Amino acid sequence: MFWRILGEMIDLSGIALRFKTVGGVLDERSRRLVAAAESAALGRGGVSAVSRATGISRQVIRQGLAELSEAAVHPPGRVRRAGGGRKKTVTQDPSLLRDLELLVDPVTRGDPESPLRWTCKSLRKLAEELQRMGHRTSHQLVGRMLHDLGYSLQANSKTLEGSQHPDRNAQFEYLNRRVKRQIQQRQPVISVDTKKKELVGDFRNNGRELRPKGDPEKVRVHDFIIPELGRANPYGIYDIAHNTGWVSVGVDHDTAAFAVESIRRWWNSMGQAVYPGATRLLITADSGGSNGARVRLWKVELQKLADETGLRIAVSHLPPGTSKWNKIEHRLFSFISLNWRGKPLISHEVIVNLIAGTTTHDGLTVHSELDTDAYPPGIKVSDREVAEIDLRRDKFHGDWNYTIHPRS
Repeated sequence: MFWRILGEMIDLSGIALRFKTVGGVLDERSRRLVAAAESAALGRGGVSAVSRATGISRQVIRQGLAELSEAAVHPPGRVRRAGGGRKKTVTQDPSLLRDLELLVDPVTRGDPESPLRWTCKSLRKLAEELQRMGHRTSHQLVGRMLHDLGYSLQANSKTLEGSQHPDRNAQFEYLNRRVKRQIQQRQPVISVDTKKKELVGDFRNNGRELRPKGDPEKVRVHDFIIPELGRANPYGIYDIAHNTGWVSVGVDHDTAAFAVESIRRWWNSMGQAVYPGATRLLITADSGGSNGARVRLWKVELQKLADETGLRIAVSHLPPGTSKWNKIEHRLFSFISLNWRGKPLISHEVIVNLIAGTTTHDGLTVHSELDTDAYPPGIKVSDREVAEIDLRRDKFHGDWNYTIHPRS
């Protein structure tokens, strides 16, 4: 009797040790079948003995014995028979998915009766609204259902350009031919535009830069202009052929007079030295802003520049709504923004130095100067002044393509 009890104790301890050793790698079905095999090997009383040794219920072990006795157990890879386990919430509540789709459907944004019309559709708010509609759900389940429905977080994408001018592509082709011909003849071609105005002072500047851990640059909470510092108006000139830039940092208004003065300073300091035999200057510019196609003062100031330099100044404007294709945007301004990201623009001197320090692997170099002159806005140009401009329009879209000749 003693030896029989001792043998049973040894068998149970061995079973417990084996389960402890391999239990971490067994799935539910495997544990059930192994426990059933152990109980079958023990014979009578084996189910209770294995249950005590492993902690698996006797009902589960008996289920495993039934499966072992069946000719065909579950197919490979399945833990339970088909249809086993707790039913999914979406199966128990067929209307749950439909109601969730109605809440997140973009069409419901304009629906006055949509409960989430003017709120951020976070997972928790969607779950709360579904619960108010009588569904049992959670924000985790909402997240899984949205994933199954093909939803994901999406930012706004700037792809809609509005109505396009019918001659937009033709203007680009015309401008491209004009630029190529000018460069082949070794005449200067520049792209011009005004960069985004910047507040001067210790304001937050988007981006990050390397600093000691836990010691970020301290900047102001609110972006209110500092009157004594004001704003900076960078106006750029980009030499397409030589990959060089000039940026005048103005402290007053962004007017056509400021734009042409920036071109004048570029020509006197850089352009004239690079193109000593130039007779024509081609300017590519946007259709709006201080250098817009309809700005009278722009043409009056260009006439003054043509008279001073003796250059014939040709202008080709990009079609309306296409400023992002202006060469200066992605060959100069984008790199300036990268260079000063994360750095507060605390003074005009800092802005000028950061612009002048901009370089690229392709050899871009930039010169920058501060322009402290005043450029009052709202200057009226009379019809007489316009009539005195020696402006000759091209046959193709003379409103976008024209040449201003120097007056003798």
